[in-house]
Amino acid sequence: MGASPDGKGNVGMGSTSGEKFANGTDLNMDIDEDDDVFDELVSVQELGEEFLRNFCRKAAVSFFNQYGLISHQINSYNDFIKYGLQNTFDSFGEFVIHSGYDPSKKGEGDWRHARVKFGKVTVERPTFWAVTGGNELNMLPRHARLQNMTYSSRMKVTVELQVYTAKSVKSDKFKTGREEIVEEEIVHQDNREIIIGRIPVMVKSELCWMNEVEKSDCDFDHGGYFLIKGAEKIFIAQEQISLKRLWISNIQGWTVAYRSEVKRNRLIIRLVENSKVEYIKGGEKILTVFFLSIEIPVWILFFALGVRSDKEVVSLIDYGSSDSSISNILFASIRDADWKCRNFREESAALNHLDRLRKETRFPPEESVEECLGKYLFPSLKGFKQKARFLGYMVKCLLQAFTGHRKCDNRDDFRNKRLELAGELLEREMKVHIAHARRRMAKTLQRDLYADRTVRPIEHYLDASIVTNGLSRAFSTGAWSHPYKKMERISGVVANLGRANPLQTMVDLRKTRQQVQYTGKVGDARYPHPSHWGKVCFLSTPDGENCGLVKNLATTALVSTNIVKSVVESIVDTLFDSGMEKVVNDTSSSLDGKDKVFLNGEWVGVCEDSLFFAAELRRKRRRRELPYQVEIKRDEHKGEVRIFTDAGRILRPLLVVENLFKLKAFKGKENYAFRPLLDKGIVELIGAEEEEDCRTAWGIRYLLTEVEGKQPVKYTHCELDMSFLLGLSCGIIPFANHDHARRVLYQAQKHSQQAIGFSTTNPNIRVDTLSHQMYYPQRPLFHTMTADCLGKSGFPLGQNRLEPKPELYNGQNAIVAVNVHLGYNQEDSLVMNRASIERGMFRTEHVRSYKAEVDNKEIQEKRRKAEDIVNFGKTESKIGRVDSLDDDGFPYIGASLQSGDIVIGRFAESGADHGVKLKHTERGMVQKVVLSSNDDGKNFAVVSLRQVRSPCLGDKFSSMHGQKGVLGFLESHENFPFTTQGIVPDIVINPHAFPSRQTPGQLLEAALGKGIACGGSKKHATPFSTLSIDAITEQLHRVGFSRWGNERVYNGRTGEMVRSLIFMGPTFYQRLVHMAEDKVKFRNTGPVHPLTRQPVADRKRYGGIKFGEMERDCLIAHGASANLHERLFTLSDCSQMHVCQNCKNAANVIERTVAAGRKIRGPYCRVCQSGDEIVKVSVPYGAKLLCQELFSMGISLKFETQLC
Repeated sequence: MGASPDGKGNVGMGSTSGEKFANGTDLNMDIDEDDDVFDELVSVQELGEEFLRNFCRKAAVSFFNQYGLISHQINSYNDFIKYGLQNTFDSFGEFVIHSGYDPSKKGEGDWRHARVKFGKVTVERPTFWAVTGGNELNMLPRHARLQNMTYSSRMKVTVELQVYTAKSVKSDKFKTGREEIVEEEIVHQDNREIIIGRIPVMVKSELCWMNEVEKSDCDFDHGGYFLIKGAEKIFIAQEQISLKRLWISNIQGWTVAYRSEVKRNRLIIRLVENSKVEYIKGGEKILTVFFLSIEIPVWILFFALGVRSDKEVVSLIDYGSSDSSISNILFASIRDADWKCRNFREESAALNHLDRLRKETRFPPEESVEECLGKYLFPSLKGFKQKARFLGYMVKCLLQAFTGHRKCDNRDDFRNKRLELAGELLEREMKVHIAHARRRMAKTLQRDLYADRTVRPIEHYLDASIVTNGLSRAFSTGAWSHPYKKMERISGVVANLGRANPLQTMVDLRKTRQQVQYTGKVGDARYPHPSHWGKVCFLSTPDGENCGLVKNLATTALVSTNIVKSVVESIVDTLFDSGMEKVVNDTSSSLDGKDKVFLNGEWVGVCEDSLFFAAELRRKRRRRELPYQVEIKRDEHKGEVRIFTDAGRILRPLLVVENLFKLKAFKGKENYAFRPLLDKGIVELIGAEEEEDCRTAWGIRYLLTEVEGKQPVKYTHCELDMSFLLGLSCGIIPFANHDHARRVLYQAQKHSQQAIGFSTTNPNIRVDTLSHQMYYPQRPLFHTMTADCLGKSGFPLGQNRLEPKPELYNGQNAIVAVNVHLGYNQEDSLVMNRASIERGMFRTEHVRSYKAEVDNKEIQEKRRKAEDIVNFGKTESKIGRVDSLDDDGFPYIGASLQSGDIVIGRFAESGADHGVKLKHTERGMVQKVVLSSNDDGKNFAVVSLRQVRSPCLGDKFSSMHGQKGVLGFLESHENFPFTTQGIVPDIVINPHAFPSRQTPGQLLEAALGKGIACGGSKKHATPFSTLSIDAITEQLHRVGFSRWGNERVYNGRTGEMVRSLIFMGPTFYQRLVHMAEDKVKFRNTGPVHPLTRQPVADRKRYGGIKFGEMERDCLIAHGASANLHERLFTLSDCSQMHVCQNCKNAANVIERTVAAGRKIRGPYCRVCQSGDEIVKVSVPYGAKLLCQELFSMGISLKFETQLC
């Protein structure tokens, strides 16, 4: 990726002395330095390029076997259940509830108070209550899916409740330091385990029952999602700014911030202008600290921390002694401190000044100033002098940035970001609902603290439904709690899992999202950043408003999880063993020449030789003395070594070049696990920040090539394969590096996720609202590295006995000719062979489910009116046909239902019909009927209708290169052109599709596929390591075809030979979900809106067709005015009204009395008081409605009328 500083990258990234081990060493044994020595290093050349290539492939296979594709989701959830949930409850601490005011007490001291504290949390496995057996059964995901239940488990927490009375007692001031102390007498104590709520369980996590079974319901299901009321919900990883580092910025003035999750630990140093006259800029710059909601001059804070002289402060800052601008800032800061507190250099004067400022705040902390500084200011550093040193370092960083010697932190760099997954998101949401439950508990418990009331068991006060319903609501609505704004909620955290095909499911689980407040100006957030390399796919991003904000993880990207506190403490011990020294607790000794060591942003020590220190740590990580996920970064420019063990960092596996000699022990082995490779240090996981210290070769061949006349590049690491830099949906596109990026993006982000495939292998126990299934899905002819490495081993027919992952490809191999066919394939249209379609090409099945609910008997008995009770059953209906229904109200299996039929019969006791009717354009055969009940106490029925669809005109298809098109014509088999071998193409596409789209990858795929179909051995079309054009043409030539894939064809209509040669070859095509049958819309007259009397909007309600300004202009240009009048007036909202020709006002039809006492009804103008000269005019009802609405506001419209 990048060269190491000062050319010592090979030293900094690994061992300097040769590490080796004896021949025949067991792969799983620990590395011992004494036994691990070779006399000579085996060079990379000796291992050979072919062996190393095979090793990279096998290493990738073992990587995916070990981690899979969605381990980041499951690992984060497991970590939350193991540690995060307990930490969430522990964070609340002790909760004291005071009794309400009781006027009868009159100041007596027997007021009762309560103290509540959470203890150990336990989570059970998911179960549900069976009414018939009266016992609890194991709840499996399929139960939740079929019965529209939430797949959740009970949380139990030990709660300790103490009720006590507090009395003030006089004490000996010399012993206690106070005249009065408060004595507590415990009146009531209760300690019990109660149910606090239910937490949704992630499928295939450690809590899930499917984690233990050998064969799951669906072969393509890898888990990682939740089931909320029967719907599959997933978390989208949220990109958040890391809090584990000092943050220097110049957005609103120069600032350096020490950030923390705890609000009181945050500290900001700001460089501000100190203008004596208000509203006048250009004053001298001073340093100010913002801490605990107060503004403190930095010099006063230094002296409050125990620094005794100005010289000591300057030596602690240790910067700018020769720079006059820095000196001016320091002098101005001293003057500002003098002006705000005259004698701050005297004993405890600075502390007294801080105490005065603290008390002036709105909510002053209860602790004293010394306790505040010790507890909240840099809590990881214990001594005040250490805190002063760190404060000086922060000031130095700010001044370096101000003078241009240090860059400001980039918020788009991935080293400054962390991904929030299930663990962090659930913890945030849980805290909101537990706090809500505690507040509710305080209110109800407070009433029982009066003397005449008895305190009941704690479960009467803690409402478990608050947590259960709160989490369920957050998942269902998608409105999640905001990371730092308490009362706000954000969208885009939870999404429905896409099930169009297995690839869409996997891609959805690997998405990341960056939340921005305003989608317009977000700076460089949308652009690719160098730190995305290998961690985030630089092509897979949606087009539109989320472009660049929603990303996809690269194929081999992992997300780190939290390392346990005990392990972190052992890491600190390892740091001391490797040469780190403690931070001295004084302000006089100098740290010149020593680099600072930071662990997760906290200063833990200093080291003399940072190059050796970082190399030693990496050596220990490769020997399992440090966890694999530890990230080590040596920043020579800043004089820092930064070590990270926190969650949310993106890691990826790379080969360690200097340890490749250890591969000699692996020779001759077919398969091996990924863990031994990590243990031996052959492969290691590298993070975004550490990668800046690496020099990474793009492939094995770069390690073996020597530049002529130059010294060979000393690489420290090597990629497993270049295609792993791409996301999952990009890495399986053949010849993706030959296509225009926009076309690859279309395929990866749109077409691959809309392609109809075989979404699940358990459709019989699912009732999805809409699902598609292809009858004859095929595997493509070509191979890609990503698909091969994700495949199953032991497959006899595949390349290297590997079965490529078939469910990632959703389509069929069609023989495609590039030719113009009768003009029916212009503008991206396709011409297809009718015979191929009749044989079953691209035939799909579509299943749509209809659902209806009724209350169960217990709820019905509570109802007062019997006529309100709704039940399933067959009854005569006025809204639709009931011919296909049985007496129970459900259709029989195999019944053919058409638009207007009742699909589920429901009626009330009063006779009202509540049946579910098939809407316009809906039809199908009944496939299954499910009758069940959910956990809300309602019975529901689901009826699934099946529909078989063969391709018809207007259906959308796409190749794997973004070449989308609709079916324009179905040509008979005998009229298609045919080759000398009698091959007739299935699809004919227009040659004009290629030049402007720049997708030669499709031509290469067809040429390669042609060679593979004829028995060619070269099958790989992996991006960035594809076969050369010469290799493809040579393979074609060897099997007897033209080198360039062109063929002589004959006209099917005349039998004559076509003069030009036609390019033809097998290409993988996908059928997309956009079909003409779902889009077709027609209407003469139909239902109208009751207010405007214009056609309704919905297609399924037989609504109108949108006819806008541009469509109107087209008809005007054609001169079709009668058609325009019919569309926009006659068939829309044609109506009539009366207009008086005298006063031009609208006349009303009223009943009035004439001279002879007769009453007549007719049009009458109230303005003219006359019924003469009134004409009837045709107007749109919308215009008439506007006239009436304006009339109600006192505005009268006048109408000019003409005879026509």
